[in-house]
Amino acid sequence: HRPTHGSVRVAGMEVSEKTIGRVRAEVGLVFQDPDDQLFSPTVWEDVAFGPIHMGLDAAAVHDRVEAALAAVGALELASRPPMRLSIGQRKRVALATVLSMEPSILVFDEPSAGLEPRGRRELIELLNTLSQTLIVSTHDLELARAAFSRSIVMGGGRIVADAPTGELLNDHALLLQHGLA
Repeated sequence: HRPTHGSVRVAGMEVSEKTIGRVRAEVGLVFQDPDDQLFSPTVWEDVAFGPIHMGLDAAAVHDRVEAALAAVGALELASRPPMRLSIGQRKRVALATVLSMEPSILVFDEPSAGLEPRGRRELIELLNTLSQTLIVSTHDLELARAAFSRSIVMGGGRIVADAPTGELLNDHALLLQHGLA
């Protein structure tokens, strides 16, 4: 349902009927399960899908796909079927599909879910290279500690703490109270 009061600003724009299209273009969502995001016969086609539907010409689509795949270290996967990749590779390709749209804000839902230790380390390294604003929903406290300088703890649909990540993660009473310890 729609809110009855207040306002929301995204990328400097107040969200309204007039701005919703521009707001959506600024925000890229990376799902927890990459299989919810990947559907094409090849990685290249998946990453090209968004730019093609933005109406970009073939050269611009090519440049965006190449840049997005390079950013996630997946250029060598371009011709492979996404469903034949490891979970870590599929997660990187799903991120590339979003990066190809050039959003200024990236939203991740539990990005480390299902990753083995090496994949988790690679994810942390990758997150640390991104220049976009990152909003990450996670219960992985070590990921938060390693990748984010600021964290927000939610409880009952409300912000209960907003502070430097290290400070929050050292507040054991807070973590326990909100099911994070």
